[in-house]
Amino acid sequence: MIRLFRFLRPYWAAITLVLILVFAQSLANLYLPNLMSNIVDKGIVNKDTNYILRVGGLMLLISLGGVICAIIASFFASRTAVGFGQLIRGKLFAHVENFSLHEFDSVSTASLITRTTNDTNQVQQVLVILLTMMVSAPMMAIGGIILALQQDATLAWVLVAAIPILVIAILLIMRRAIPLFRVMQLKLDKINLVLDEGLTGVRVIRAFDRTAHEEQRFDLANQDVTNIAITVNRITATLWPLMMLVLNLTTLAIVWFGSIRISNGDMQPGALIAFMLYATQILFAMLMLSMMFIMLPRAAASATRINEVLDMATTVNDAPGAADNVAAQTTQRGYVAFENVTFSYPGAEEPALSHISFSARPGEVTAIIGGTGAGKSTLVNLIPRFYDVESGRVLVDGVDVRDMTQEALRAKIGFVPQTAVLFSGTAIENIQYGNETASTDAVRHAADIAQATDFIDAMGDGFDSEIAQGGNNVSGGQKQRLSIARALVRKPEIYIFDDSFSALDYKTDAKLRAALKQETTTATVLIVAQRVSTVMDADQILVLDEGQLVGVGTHRELMESSPVYQEIVYSQ
Repeated sequence: MIRLFRFLRPYWAAITLVLILVFAQSLANLYLPNLMSNIVDKGIVNKDTNYILRVGGLMLLISLGGVICAIIASFFASRTAVGFGQLIRGKLFAHVENFSLHEFDSVSTASLITRTTNDTNQVQQVLVILLTMMVSAPMMAIGGIILALQQDATLAWVLVAAIPILVIAILLIMRRAIPLFRVMQLKLDKINLVLDEGLTGVRVIRAFDRTAHEEQRFDLANQDVTNIAITVNRITATLWPLMMLVLNLTTLAIVWFGSIRISNGDMQPGALIAFMLYATQILFAMLMLSMMFIMLPRAAASATRINEVLDMATTVNDAPGAADNVAAQTTQRGYVAFENVTFSYPGAEEPALSHISFSARPGEVTAIIGGTGAGKSTLVNLIPRFYDVESGRVLVDGVDVRDMTQEALRAKIGFVPQTAVLFSGTAIENIQYGNETASTDAVRHAADIAQATDFIDAMGDGFDSEIAQGGNNVSGGQKQRLSIARALVRKPEIYIFDDSFSALDYKTDAKLRAALKQETTTATVLIVAQRVSTVMDADQILVLDEGQLVGVGTHRELMESSPVYQEIVYSQ
């Protein structure tokens, strides 16, 4: 957890102020019992009313000053903790945004959400406690012991007997609780995963009448979290009654032995009262420390999970000097080439792609077809460098994509993914996601080409109509057309359509491809498709089979030379 404190540098002034105020508050609290002792021994015993009022007024001022210090310290501690949490969430999101798909494959989305929200909150909450108790608790405990010894050293043996009991109890409780806090965070990952799947897959769940099954899955995950939470709370809940028992027994012992010492003339009544107050302060300081020990293990477990993400190095990075390579590109913009490319997913027994070589030129349409699992999507994912190749090279404009900055590379590409992804907002905002500076006319032009204008205009507010999260208020075909419009408004050098026409009817598919052909005359177009009707007019067709490139040519050429392509055609 200490490693996360490097993000506190912007708040050093506020932290210093909090520590000073807490120090002042602790001094005030430690001084009050001594004044109380003086009131009893000098004011009440001597019946000196003026002394009582004078010292009582001083106690009131000191108490008021302590309260003001506590309020201001709490305000700045809370403000610092909230800013600290905001900074961590920002760092996590920015770091995760730079992940390649490899990292997303190794850490689930549900876990990343838990680490960004719940884990960060745990660290944020414990920071407030640390700032307000880190100085006050040890100072109250140590200062209380010293001042209690000044009142009566013999009576301090009562504290010597009580404090070790509390320390041992705290250590035993924490020894059992710490492992459970780590388990609890893992259980929260699981419940977030089940919840996410249940909400995003609600249509499938209802279609297959699996609502009861999903409720049972959630109940099991929920019960796991509940059981762990109950176990942890039962363990930590024993601390408070144990604390109060020790406090009451200690107070009883102090009164008992203190009264004997007063009877013998070895102690003043005021000193006994002060000693009792110091004993109470010491034991409550121990209670504050125990609260820190209760929250620290869970926060430490959360901090470890946060650091795991922040320490996770992405496998796709910009090469040193990559920014300068853009200037060295050839004048032929949009040229794509694969040179003997082989790629394997982590842990896979066989490569997803083996020894793939081809080129795609501007002004031409290159279609990619093959059976399920042939490697079509994997191939196009290598162009924007979502993954890095195992061997061989992927070239864009004659430059290896690994020698370009990711920003410069992806600025050349208009990518339409296999699963259409829309964001909450309006239709025009979703299209402008491809080019935030695009004018309204440019957006409408892109929508016209994507055959999306008719259904957008039919919506309540046209292009200003709201799109629900994930595009749940539009059909699959409408999602695809909005995604295509988003790529078109970017006006890139390279268009990649990863099975982006599958949800369109044949008529819309044909109209869209005809409009695309006129719009993309100077760009390189790569189309992944399952339908032969979508690819048969392409300038070249790549036929993939089990990660191998088994055919390259036009529709007519492949019908004569490629058995795999023939099989696909005849099956349709």
